[in-house]
Order: sequence, then structure tokens, then C-alpha cells
Amino acid sequence: METKKFVAIDLGAESGRGILGEFTGDRISIKEIHRFPTHNVRLHSHIYWDVLAIFSEIKKIIAEAKKEGDISGIGVTTWGVDYGLLGANGLLLSNPFHYRDGRTDGMPEEVFNIVPKGKIFEETGIQFMPINTLYQLYATKKEFPYMLDSADKLLFMPDLFNFFLTGCKSAEYTIATTSQMYNSSVEGKPDGPRGGWARDILESLQIPDRFLPEVVAPGTLLGNISGGLKDELGISMDIPVYAVCCHDTASAVVSIPVSEGIWAYLSSGTWSLLGVETENPIINEKSFSRNFTNEGGYGGSIRFLKNIMGLWILQECRRQWEKEGQVLSYEQIAEAASSAQPFLSFIDVNDADFLPPGNMPERICEYCRKKGQKVPEGIPQIARVILESLAMYYRYAVASMEDIIGNRIEDIHVVGGGSQNKLLSQFTASATKKVVIAGPVEATAAGNLLVQAMANNEISDIPQLREVVRKSFPLFIYQPKETSLWDENYEKYKRLLE
Repeated sequence: METKKFVAIDLGAESGRGILGEFTGDRISIKEIHRFPTHNVRLHSHIYWDVLAIFSEIKKIIAEAKKEGDISGIGVTTWGVDYGLLGANGLLLSNPFHYRDGRTDGMPEEVFNIVPKGKIFEETGIQFMPINTLYQLYATKKEFPYMLDSADKLLFMPDLFNFFLTGCKSAEYTIATTSQMYNSSVEGKPDGPRGGWARDILESLQIPDRFLPEVVAPGTLLGNISGGLKDELGISMDIPVYAVCCHDTASAVVSIPVSEGIWAYLSSGTWSLLGVETENPIINEKSFSRNFTNEGGYGGSIRFLKNIMGLWILQECRRQWEKEGQVLSYEQIAEAASSAQPFLSFIDVNDADFLPPGNMPERICEYCRKKGQKVPEGIPQIARVILESLAMYYRYAVASMEDIIGNRIEDIHVVGGGSQNKLLSQFTASATKKVVIAGPVEATAAGNLLVQAMANNEISDIPQLREVVRKSFPLFIYQPKETSLWDENYEKYKRLLE
């Protein structure tokens, strides 16, 4: 078949990149064509995403891609929960708030006083985090009510960039489900995505629902890039833009290179998303009390998962160390950590103390001090505490997930940037006593590109898509080691959590 080129615009919380994919029918090769920091800014008391600066970078991606020849499609993926509000004329009313902005502190508790926590979970199946769109909107209603009064459309981050590209105002299914305002259990429209907006929750909170957009399924053609953008970039050809699995984790899960067995995925980056694929939401007392979540996947599937703080803690440490004049790559940090003392101390990686930006090494030391543990000193030891604690939390989450689904998980597929951290992958295998299969690193981009190929009728189904991934990317296997030592220290970690 003729080689087709697609572009994945993959925006993460730390960096964004443009990936060109060349699909030959049974393999895909990828090439990074542009990378940039994901622009955000603190202004007075709030943190915002600088979406116009990010869109300028997206235009650079398209300009670079057009040099490669005809482009058969573009897809955008981002993190979840954050959104922009448009006025009636399509004008962006404000830069979108960053999910780490402190305005949602205390908002969940206020919401639960109006709508019971159990009711919210029963309808949405989504875990409780103060960053969820539901609490962001409630905070906006309290502090900036005029914004909601003026809003004509709410667009999540990938939907907002799709609007900038095409003028289309819609919400893609997988990103909409992260909001805790969407009910995947109810029947959707014929030939549309499953579920629908949980409008009664918003009504109880006196948040208007008129600005909620139509929800579209992954693989939907949104339109071509706008004429004005074509003129600006000097492009003569029409370039289609697809609503892929616009939530980055949903795109990563699509590209998990599995063929059989009972497996879990670990999308490892700023956040660690650890879960399994299911046909329907799992909404019961166990999933509620343990704060698991049911997010949308391709074809109406459900990603039943635990959201874990992830490598954000190490990223913030690295930023602090750079401020102090110690500039190290993640590879150098992992190498240093491999020689530090094992199991000195542990942290609960999901503790709220580690959510905001700031001096993370100091907070880790203070946490250990408060818990009566040895206080780690120096970069190698602090890094080792973080990585061992992450692996221990993965074990804790896997054990809980196995209990809920009633099955033993055989393998863990680690994808995303964190799959490059060999030390963490080995720790994960040893802590969980599971075989860890690491790769692909660019899982989100691969899923994005191959869903576009599927929308172009170049791939027939998900099994074929995953076969393409297996043929296209190297995979690295880690076997458990020193499991008795990890077992012994896991008991200490459980006591810390429980």
C-alpha cells in the first residue's frame, strides 16, 4: 500500500511535541519534528495555561510537517480535566486555569454538602480529585460567576485546540469522561459515544449546562484545518483533523502491545495511570471506597484505573535542584539513585502535600520527619525514596485492583516516558512480582497516529492496531528480583498508608 503520513500533536503537562508517523500497512515509524515546554504562567494568585503560546507551537509543528509531503491527518492529545470557555462569538473568555491552581482547595467538600459524594460516583464512576472539572467549575462559579454567565461553550484542552484548528466545537468522549460530569453507564445516542452528561449534578450545583458541547466518538473527522490557517502557513492542501482518543492516557492504552492474557497498563509520566481495560464501568462499594476511576476508551471501552501522582514528584525535585545549580538528566538521577541505600524511608506518593508545585525535596524530608522515618539526604537518596515509593504504591494499587475485578493480573505493560526509567521498571517488577514489559515510549503518539489510520480505513480493528505496535517498537522485559526483600518492606509501606 501507499505510505501515509499522519501528525500527532501530543501535549503533556511538562512538554509538548509534534510527531510525524509514516504508516506502511503493517508498521509505523515515527519521527519527532518539534518539541517545546508546555507554556503556563503564574499571574497574581492563579496559574494558567498559555494556550495561545501553545497554539503557536502547534502551528510550527504543522509548518514542519508540510515539508514532509502530503499529510493525511492531524490528531491532538492532552491531559484531562482542564478546559477553556468560549463566548457566543467564539472568543476565548480567559486563559484556562492550570489544574494545579489552588482555587479548588476545599471545593470537593463544599460540593459534597450539596450533592452527596456517593451520588456523584454512582453517576460518573470517576475518582475524587480536587482538580476534576466539576470542582473547577464550582470554583469558577464562586470566584468568577460572570465567566459562566457569558460562556457559550466549554471545551476541554484538546477540544479547544481542535477548535483553533478547524472551528469545530465538540468534546471527544475519552476527554469528556475525565471531568466527573459525564455518565458512561447510561445509553448514548445511536451510532454515537456511550453515555451522556450528568446534567442533574450540575443543576443541583446551579452550574449552567447550556455550554456543554456535543460529545463525539474517537475517530470522528472534525473537518479540515481552516482556510485562514492554511493561508498563514502557506499550505495549499486540505489537512483533515480527527478527534482521536484525545485524552493522552486513552491514546496510550489503545497502543498497548498485547495479544492475550490478563494484563494491566501503567501509563507512566507526570502522572501514573495504572489500570485494566473493561467493557463496562465498575461502580460498586469497593471501587468507590478505594477511589478508583472509570474513564472512557476507544470503542466505548472503559479504562478502570487508579490515578497516581507519578513522576511529577521527581520532576519537581529536579526543577528545585536545577535552581540550586545542580543540573542533572533523569538518566543521571536514576543512575545515582541505584547506588543509594535501599528502603531507607517511604512516602505516600498520593499524599496531597505533593500535589502543588514548589520545593519538593524539602517537602519529602518534612514528610519523612513527621512520619518518624529517617530523613533522606542528597539527590541520590531522595530520588531512590521516590522511585521505591512509586513501585510500592503500584503494588498496593494492583492488589486492590485484582480484588475488585476478581482476577489475577499476569503482566504490567509500562508505556510513556516513564518506561525509559530502567530503575523504576525493575523496581516495579520486583515490588509487584509481575513481569513488566516496557514500551513503547511514545505510546500516546502511536495510539493517536494509528487511530487516525483506522479512521482512514487503513486498519480494521484494535487487535490489528496493537499488532502494528508490536511490529513497530522495541519492548523491554523486566523479571522480578529479590522479591522476599520487597515483600518485607511492603509491609512497612502498607502501614504507612493504612
